[in-house]
Amino acid sequence: MTPPPSHQASASLRGLKERDTALRELMDDPDCDPERLRATLRRFDTVNRLVSGWGGVYTRRIRPFLAGLGRPARVLDLGCGGGDVVVRLARMAARDGMAVDWVGADPDPRAIEVAAARDAPGTVRFTRADSTALLAAGERFDVVVSNHVLHHLDSAALASFAADSRALSSGLLLHGDIARSRLAYSLYAIGITPLQHGTFLRTDGLRSIRRSHTPAELQRLLDAEAPGLWHVGAPAPFRLLAESRAGFRTRDRYEGDFDA
Repeated sequence: MTPPPSHQASASLRGLKERDTALRELMDDPDCDPERLRATLRRFDTVNRLVSGWGGVYTRRIRPFLAGLGRPARVLDLGCGGGDVVVRLARMAARDGMAVDWVGADPDPRAIEVAAARDAPGTVRFTRADSTALLAAGERFDVVVSNHVLHHLDSAALASFAADSRALSSGLLLHGDIARSRLAYSLYAIGITPLQHGTFLRTDGLRSIRRSHTPAELQRLLDAEAPGLWHVGAPAPFRLLAESRAGFRTRDRYEGDFDA
């Protein structure tokens, strides 16, 4: 007999002490409902604007870095999903008068289909590729970002993703994700209700939180493979941001600035 939703929620909250890596998000199933998947990918635009914190990350991290280059730049969104984050960043940069070419890459053809249909500036292009394919093609970028990718990865895949992203970047790396907590879980369960109809947003969002890291957990995992190259901060409530810079040990130079 299936326990009632209130009991399921209580069990989920009790299980938030550790990552639940056995959970699988519905949208990761290749046989999931395609209409619900497309609706979910499109509606991420609204969800990410509300909770992802990329506006602040752009203002405090990306814009100063791009301005300091003094030349046109290339930025990669690795695992771009439906493309909403890279399009939003491109529009902010365009408003600031910056010359930037933006690439959204994702290995899932379903995601790229949604991204390619998005109303995007001409400076944005989408490609079906993962980090391995991009490296094999000799691609190189000034900035590499990702959103909501890290919690999908086990420790080995996380180490590979982090290393590949550093190999793809000649400058700044920013990987944003959810910070797991009981309060984040409870607030999301309530707040997503108006947006969840016809999508996987509620089920997958709650599973994502249960799969996500705390900042301390993610810092330990990144340090285990690449000591001193990454710093994990908190750019917004219930968010974490893993940051690195090519060419030097991140925390030796930037300690104290990441949580601003």
